[in-house]
Amino acid sequence: MLKTRMKRLAVRGDRAMQRLAEVEAAITNLSNEDLLDLADIFKAEPRSPIGHFAFVEMERRDISL
Repeated sequence: MLKTRMKRLAVRGDRAMQRLAEVEAAITNLSNEDLLDLADIFKAEPRSPIGHFAFVEMERRDISL
């Protein structure tokens, strides 16, 4: 039973990491205008993970709100 639970938790963690990578890739693929819109929505402090990804990508592209 412990092995089954550990395996299930490992699979859940792998899926979560895959989803996170997909979200980050989706943010990276946004146009500048859409990225700025997303950053504007998630600009509140403390930043959410989506807001953090958006602002990191804005910094990489050298754009700002």
